Amino acid sequence: MLDFFSIFTKGGIVLFCFQEVNGCFGESINALIKSVILQEKGINNFNHEALKLQYKLDNEFELVFVVGYQKILTLTYVDKFLDDVRKEFRDKYRNELRQGVLALLNGSFNFENDFHHLRKQAEKCSKKQAPIEMKTYAESYKSQKTVNSLIQVPADKTKESKKGKGSKKNGKTINAVPPCNLNAVQPEIPEQKTKNMVNGKAGCDPGQLSAAEITRNCEEFIKKQTGKSPKPKKIKEKKPKGKEPRTWKFQVSAAEAKTLDYSSQIISTNCTDNANSSNVATEEMEPMVGTMRGDLPNVEADSSEEEEEEELANMEEEEVKVTQKSRGRLGGMFSMLRGLVSSKSLTREDMESILEKMKDHLNAKNVAAEISSQLCDSVAVKLEGKVLGTFNTVSSTVKQALQDSLVQILQPKRRVDILRDVMEAQKQRRPFVITFCGVNGVGKSTNLAKICFWLMENDFSVLVAACDTFRAGAVEQLRTHTRRLSALHPPEQHGGRNMVYLYERGYGKDAAGIALEAINFAREQGLDVVLVDTAGRMQDNGPLMAALAKLIAVNMPDLVLFVGEALVGNEAVDQLVKFNKTLADHSQLQKPMLIDGIVLTKFDTIDDKVGAAVSMTYITGQPIVFVGTGQTYHDLRNLNARAIVHALMKA
Repeated sequence: MLDFFSIFTKGGIVLFCFQEVNGCFGESINALIKSVILQEKGINNFNHEALKLQYKLDNEFELVFVVGYQKILTLTYVDKFLDDVRKEFRDKYRNELRQGVLALLNGSFNFENDFHHLRKQAEKCSKKQAPIEMKTYAESYKSQKTVNSLIQVPADKTKESKKGKGSKKNGKTINAVPPCNLNAVQPEIPEQKTKNMVNGKAGCDPGQLSAAEITRNCEEFIKKQTGKSPKPKKIKEKKPKGKEPRTWKFQVSAAEAKTLDYSSQIISTNCTDNANSSNVATEEMEPMVGTMRGDLPNVEADSSEEEEEEELANMEEEEVKVTQKSRGRLGGMFSMLRGLVSSKSLTREDMESILEKMKDHLNAKNVAAEISSQLCDSVAVKLEGKVLGTFNTVSSTVKQALQDSLVQILQPKRRVDILRDVMEAQKQRRPFVITFCGVNGVGKSTNLAKICFWLMENDFSVLVAACDTFRAGAVEQLRTHTRRLSALHPPEQHGGRNMVYLYERGYGKDAAGIALEAINFAREQGLDVVLVDTAGRMQDNGPLMAALAKLIAVNMPDLVLFVGEALVGNEAVDQLVKFNKTLADHSQLQKPMLIDGIVLTKFDTIDDKVGAAVSMTYITGQPIVFVGTGQTYHDLRNLNARAIVHALMKA
């Protein structure tokens, strides 16, 4: 039932391989190494096409044990089987592994018989017990019943009569309840008497009287009781009201509505708009021009943190000097102790308390609880069985391993170079399209304007497509941004060429159609970049998420950026998972377009609680392309992985 089993080193040398099915499984193993082992994710199961792969690590000898089988099967013995094979292989070839892998390969190496023995033993133990056979009818309890046992004999009437008269219990006679005489005259109920008085005669059915007679009888009864006649009530006839139109406080007439309809024409920033809006640029904005050419600067770490690192480095150097002096004094005794310490291998119990503290520390730094748990598990898997150095403690080893894992997570798997990609699109004579998506209020339009300013600084013409036809004021916000950006880069400085345009069709229109028209317009005008602004939507809003998936599937943008806040914690995981799932479910393509990168906004408001960056990149595996650090156009940065990790590990 196992398709293959392989034992190889972390350096890539295959020591043992078993295949029960003919085929090449190298692609599946490479996918496991690339997606799980190299990224140090704490998951032991990995699905690739029709296969399910499970693996175990041996950190002492740097070995990887991988087994693969069809994922439609449910094999309960695989975990135990992997542990048994790992222990058997370590125990049998321990001496050779300590000398090196070449010593193992050059010697007499035959593990196939041991492997098959362990496999048969595991499959035998996993077999279920035979089902219990059902009893025959002759053996059942029902077959022992006879017809006579099913006949019920009625009780004696004399016993029942005695029970009716009375029974003795503890020497006392208990009389039975006397039978009820239905023919006895019952006293008249006061309510019935009142009804008769109201009706005016006894035995009258109220259903036979009219409403006027019932009212008159009630008045006579009240007059007899109180001596006063009741005041007649006036019955007002209610006229049926028709549906009246609602009048709004700021209602717009039909003539005014026509002036507000912009769907009949393309509103774009042209030369006349630039001339009229040249006064919009303030003195505070003008110094920004020319400051963002080329690649963006990285997010900087605090200077106080750098000073702390220098102090720690100096302390470590002093400790090394002290240990070197003491080593010469202690002589042979210290060498013996060093041998004892260095031979200690880490276990899960040794790291348990430290990992719990690190997990709480990550949660306090805004890392999602699920992600922090998986990170600590991956560190435990990475260090379990590893031999400690002479002067290394468990705490420092775990902290260093976690720090390396965080840096590796935040390092981009692929570099998103937008400037290079725009130049490639220019050679193909087509615009480079970027689509922005995200939840409400995260700053999509503001950061779109920042990216637009950065592109204009690098001499690229930009078309902003206003595809947020849902939120009131979204088009006006983009119009304000384009006017200010155009004032900062007027056509006179670029040979009479406009650097930014706005394409809009008003509100209530199909966003996918507007984006398609904007891309065609940019292609006709020879523009370089199209930035598509979409409406904010919550990840649980089905219709709006389907509309976003339609926009991306129809227009096929070059880059899909998810705009997320640096303030969120666990919510970031739910947002990204559901956005990616919706894009995959509603796409009819064989390889659907998913989120290609992340824009992390409001980074200047979180101090050192930068855990959202780790959560987002861990879930998607995609890089953080831009980091928003303020409210002006030049407050845009690249992610510095080591600065983020230093802030994250800071106590």
